[in-house]
Amino acid sequence: MEDKDIIKDLLRKFHRHGIWGKHHWREENIVKGFPSHVRNRVMNVAEDLRRKGLLIKRPSSHGYQWYANIEKIKEIEEIIKDP
Repeated sequence: MEDKDIIKDLLRKFHRHGIWGKHHWREENIVKGFPSHVRNRVMNVAEDLRRKGLLIKRPSSHGYQWYANIEKIKEIEEIIKDP
């Protein structure tokens, strides 16, 4: 599995489940659904997407919460559509 595939799958997952703003995921739930041998890479890709502004990570009382940046929805949808 290449990083570009992980990016698409991860953004598709956030988009499909409507994880924008008030809806968020705990950090350990991001890797669910991915094979165990790529889970570390999934978290590295998520951090890269956060640095690009596509994902947002915020602290909470029980770890970090992640959600997709609603202001970048068009960019996220373009990435998801690319074959």
